Amino acid sequence: MTTTPIRSSGGTEQHQLPRRVHLIYPHADRTSQPDAIGRQLGQRLEARYAVVYHDWWERGVIRPEPGDVLLGHAHPAPGTIFRRSARERGWSRVLMMSPYNHGDLRQVAFVDPIIRDCDHYLAITGPYWFGSITDSRCSHWRPKMIHLDMAIDRQHFPSLKNGFGPPGGRRFVYIGSTQYMKNTPYLTQIARRMPGVDFTWVGPGTTGIEGLKPLGFLDFDGPDGRAILGSFDFLVTVGKADANPTTILEAMAWGLLPVCTPQSGYAGIPTITNVPLDDPDGAAAVLTRLNTLPEQHLLAMQAENGRLLDQHYNWDRFADQVIAAIESPASPPMGPESLSRRLAFAFYGQLSPFGPLLTWLARAKRMARRVSRRVSGTRA
Repeated sequence: MTTTPIRSSGGTEQHQLPRRVHLIYPHADRTSQPDAIGRQLGQRLEARYAVVYHDWWERGVIRPEPGDVLLGHAHPAPGTIFRRSARERGWSRVLMMSPYNHGDLRQVAFVDPIIRDCDHYLAITGPYWFGSITDSRCSHWRPKMIHLDMAIDRQHFPSLKNGFGPPGGRRFVYIGSTQYMKNTPYLTQIARRMPGVDFTWVGPGTTGIEGLKPLGFLDFDGPDGRAILGSFDFLVTVGKADANPTTILEAMAWGLLPVCTPQSGYAGIPTITNVPLDDPDGAAAVLTRLNTLPEQHLLAMQAENGRLLDQHYNWDRFADQVIAAIESPASPPMGPESLSRRLAFAFYGQLSPFGPLLTWLARAKRMARRVSRRVSGTRA
């Protein structure tokens, strides 16, 4: 087992002891995210360290023993396990790991005070967001940040396509939810500019996406679901503040060609075609071109995407980066942060999904519904 220096409370090296990693991340036996991250990473860490698993929503605090490493996802809610444990003295390393984008501070502002207790922030994000950090309101985090690209296990997402539809008759699919960061009304705007073209939506939701044919939930592990998936040619996702949706990598593995806004994280990758945000005419022009390209061109893009999955977007590469951060002695300070920025982050942190304000509002709504039901029952 690896041995490395232990940080004392004063930051000086004391002696070397075996390391144990407390991994705080969803880790159920599912192929979907975020559980696949915790499970796949944990399996690889177990070959090198003792690993103790925790869920990110747990309460309580972990008291470190010599050589222990804290690694994981901070929850927006105060009092949760990573937030409390990161403040404890005696950790060998404290590493936060979570999705990142600076397009919507409501998603990330709550980590601002937490990063101060961390040696590094392992940001799971696409090249678009990581490459523009220094020009964002999160620029003071940059010294502590390490870029983690997402990964998938190709065995769980087998190839489904050996060819593409005829030029002009190809099919487009969106796979996912209608959460605001997914920007699904923009899909409607694009579809309206391409009459006669097949646009389909696969995913949960009670409200449809106008202009897209809804299929609802599909079991991608079953033969029927995979047969339907294989009938599509392009995956389209148009997020405006999306770290790096895994559906893009899954589509690449299935053999579909992904198309996305740069604000979905992926940019500058020739075989992941970008469409502009807030320009439906421009986006429709890009999709129209793809719809008419010679099939040989699409097959070459498909093959290159397979190479990218094998060589880069895999769990061994992902885990190697995390292990390097665990073994690194580096703990850079944060950059300068103005008072106005700190106040802005404190405000947006209250609006984080699952954060204090929205959690309180949700509880208040549930209580109001219970009271309403009781009053109705009494009157009846």
